[in-house]
Amino acid sequence: QVQLVVSGGGLVQAGGSLRLSCTASGRIFSSYVIGWFRQGPGKERDLVVAITWDGSNTYYTDSVKGRFTISRDNAKNTVYLQMNSLKPEDTAVYYCACRTGMYTIATSKGYDYWGQGTQVTVSS
Repeated sequence: QVQLVVSGGGLVQAGGSLRLSCTASGRIFSSYVIGWFRQGPGKERDLVVAITWDGSNTYYTDSVKGRFTISRDNAKNTVYLQMNSLKPEDTAVYYCACRTGMYTIATSKGYDYWGQGTQVTVSS
């Protein structure tokens, strides 16, 4: 069992920055993947970024490359999503999730555990 607690989020103007945190508890192996998803109004929930727990592999969806950075602090069991140059279209509820099975890192499939969502609103 893995438990995930999300913090961060809020309201920011376009061009601003926010950092989300996802703190995990339970037994976590280096092969696990932590992903950040988002679901905008009227949209499906999509995978935005992902990182293996050992940090050896990352994935970024095209729309956030160069603006978002995923990182982890294993000592704190926390994965961070640093979001810079935010745009109104980044407005969404953001979730972190953990995948224990072996999939290609870019897939949104197979996530077993989910944290609560946090609202990110970017005003124009």
